Amino acid sequence: MASTEPEIACTGIARGDERIFDVLLSGTVFLDIIFTGLPRPPAAGTEVWAEGLGSCPGGIANLAVALSRLQLRTGLAAAFGEDVYGDFCWDVLSEQEGVDLSYCRRFYGWHSPVTVSMAINKDRSMVTHGHQPPVTADEMFAPPPPARACFVHLGADEERWVRQAKDQGALLFADIGWDRTEAWAPDVLERLAGYDVFLPNAVEAMRYTRCDTPEAAAAALAEHVPVVVVTRGDAGAVAVDSSTGEKVDIGGLNVAPLDPTGAGDVFGAGFVLGTLAGWPLENRVRFANLCAALSVQHFGGSLSAPGWGDIAAWWRTVSRRDDSGLDGYRFLDDLLPDHSGVIVRRASATIGLRGSGMS
Repeated sequence: MASTEPEIACTGIARGDERIFDVLLSGTVFLDIIFTGLPRPPAAGTEVWAEGLGSCPGGIANLAVALSRLQLRTGLAAAFGEDVYGDFCWDVLSEQEGVDLSYCRRFYGWHSPVTVSMAINKDRSMVTHGHQPPVTADEMFAPPPPARACFVHLGADEERWVRQAKDQGALLFADIGWDRTEAWAPDVLERLAGYDVFLPNAVEAMRYTRCDTPEAAAAALAEHVPVVVVTRGDAGAVAVDSSTGEKVDIGGLNVAPLDPTGAGDVFGAGFVLGTLAGWPLENRVRFANLCAALSVQHFGGSLSAPGWGDIAAWWRTVSRRDDSGLDGYRFLDDLLPDHSGVIVRRASATIGLRGSGMS
């Protein structure tokens, strides 16, 4: 008998209970200010002009927006300041992007964290200022609602809500950030026990495993977690599924990058969707790779994330080419809608515009 449960468009993920989130997230929302087209990094005592400027919510917002644009019901637990930056980030996430902020809180006297990102030579450098949120995710998710998956940024402290969600049947996805101590202590990897998928970038993976290549690092990490995906920027990604012994190595797509900020988060969102939809490992990596490649052509991490219309437009364009390197993306023929879909918004140079009405 055919299922009567509604499906998320384009994915085949059945939805029976709308009270269940597809993905739960916790973390810090930053206001990101992104400069692009810098000829060089600014040196002490000098001024450098940028060709481009964009502003958008950043931090955990990158992943939240990327997931929501793929039509996954996304719940976020985060602190917001009661300032103009907080207003802007809240409105973009909730009203524009449809991220569920029911578990978020706003705090007077706690200012919104800010990151300035400078895109130079296909990479970026960042300067960030912020303070610890007044409450923890465990206090906001008390207890966590039912969810199919959780995506966690591994930090110094274990979050209780993550294990509670796991006990309720959620898949656990994790990434990890730059180690400011640069000690890259291998015992951090012991924290991966119980996680289902780990998605570090190549530098992080090699530093923590003491391996010389991303491929060797992925194999080493597969001893700690069932599925490992090591991203390599514009060189694509390598993945290992230790439960099946499957290994996948996918090269990057040829795109003109503007800003790589948040590309790893957008990659993660694509991989989460493919996993929840039950796709083969190769298709999951290719789809995530495509999402990240489309994102680097725009400002910022959150509002650069593609929607289904962007993905469909890309495939309509490149599928006509006589390029054997694109054969692995033929699964998109059965996946994508035959219409352009909703047009998503991109980062603007300012965080808000006053009403244009004149007396």
